[in-house]
Amino acid sequence: MQTRSPNRLAAAIIALAALVVCPPLLLSADILGQVRSFSLKNGLRLLVAERSLSPTVSVFIRYRAGATDERDGKTGTAHLLEHMMFKGTKTIGTRDYSREAPILKRIEATGAAIDRETRKGDGADLAILARLRRQLADLQERHRRLFVPNELDRLYTEQGSVGLNASTGQDLITYRVSIPANRIELWARIEADRMVSPVFREFYTERDVVREERRQRAESDPDGKLLEGFLAAAYTVHPYRRPILGWPSDMEYLDPRYMRQFFMRTHVPNNAVIAMAGDIRPTDAFTLVNRYFGSIPAATLPPALAVAAELVPAGERRIEVVYAAEPRLIIGYRKPPPPAPVDQIFDIVESLLTRGRTSRLFRTLVEEQGLADRIHAVNGVPGARYQNQFALFAAPRFPHTCGELEQAIDAEIDRLKHEPVSPGELEKIRNQIRVNFLRGLDSNAGLAGTISYYQALLGDYRYMLNYVDTINRITPDDIMQVVRTYLVRENRTVATLVKKP
Repeated sequence: MQTRSPNRLAAAIIALAALVVCPPLLLSADILGQVRSFSLKNGLRLLVAERSLSPTVSVFIRYRAGATDERDGKTGTAHLLEHMMFKGTKTIGTRDYSREAPILKRIEATGAAIDRETRKGDGADLAILARLRRQLADLQERHRRLFVPNELDRLYTEQGSVGLNASTGQDLITYRVSIPANRIELWARIEADRMVSPVFREFYTERDVVREERRQRAESDPDGKLLEGFLAAAYTVHPYRRPILGWPSDMEYLDPRYMRQFFMRTHVPNNAVIAMAGDIRPTDAFTLVNRYFGSIPAATLPPALAVAAELVPAGERRIEVVYAAEPRLIIGYRKPPPPAPVDQIFDIVESLLTRGRTSRLFRTLVEEQGLADRIHAVNGVPGARYQNQFALFAAPRFPHTCGELEQAIDAEIDRLKHEPVSPGELEKIRNQIRVNFLRGLDSNAGLAGTISYYQALLGDYRYMLNYVDTINRITPDDIMQVVRTYLVRENRTVATLVKKP
């Protein structure tokens, strides 16, 4: 954790206080003054914010692709690819790639043969499978002598980097790290190499790892299981219905050939955004990125996969998930994604209903009536490139039921439809959002993450620069109109977890 001097701490406190009283446009202008935008000839976008708070730089690389962009039958590829990108390159993680490459080809061919035989089900030849599995194990053992595990992580860690991580969502794939400013060239060498020549080592071993991850996060976790059921009911045709980890039947047969195809059409300069925030001059950042990434050729981006528009519901959708756990509830309402103004109004509604102990649903359902153990709202489930959900997640407090909790939530939503939010309550919510907004940009990682997210998602990081000003213009009538339009029974999906007897 970074230690702040008393002067810096005082400055941060003053900044937070000033945010509440200063015009939001001043904040936007200040942030706009920090960020510089560059475009390389190959289409890569670079955003740089120079901040000398510490001699470090936080860097995000985002690709505008995610689980939504997978082909049917190949769900889970994007997430597994994220794992494989840490296995090294032709120069990182190898003792001798010229000897390693032919073994990797034989491993892939043997793994594909095992999958083909396994797909036969009851008709599979057990003797053939046994022979192929012995062959695969022998090849993997030979391969272990030629590669260096975790070398990419070691290279970063030994040079003082922290926060090396990656994530896969429905919309984006992200790689991030914070590195000492005088080691930024190391980052450029590594990441340019990963964009050009990753090597998918230990593919079949890692495939088993993510299958186990699914068992822990979706099949053995009641919240994950309920969310998966909720999304499958809320989206009947749109790919947002699919889990990021993938369907079990798809994950079992994920293959490196399709993964390479997915990588080659997504992890390319003209589909990438790099954001840097920290102790680096924008012109130096551009020179460095252009030196290492500028020669990587742009790809002809194929048309986005045809994404079927979700069917307009003819009525409320409901699903029950039976599981050995205490009851819980998800209620989701279909709504437009950003940059639609409606999305920002739902940020207000989210805060109004469940942000903090004084929020309406927490105060009423948790503290006063004792109906709920927990409740929170999330605007934008499960992604933000396409129509998404304003969702409420709640758990009833024994002996109350999901039905009672649902009725109480409905009553509070009806109140929003008919009673204008008071000026005082609305201003409190605005202040919360302003402070949270600034806190999110206070760190280098927070700023780099935010500007890269909006640039990759919406094509313009400046969306967030006017965000607070937009929030400030929302009126009680705007809130009532949006709630009346979208938070209605025929526009929602309700998923309940029923405790298995």
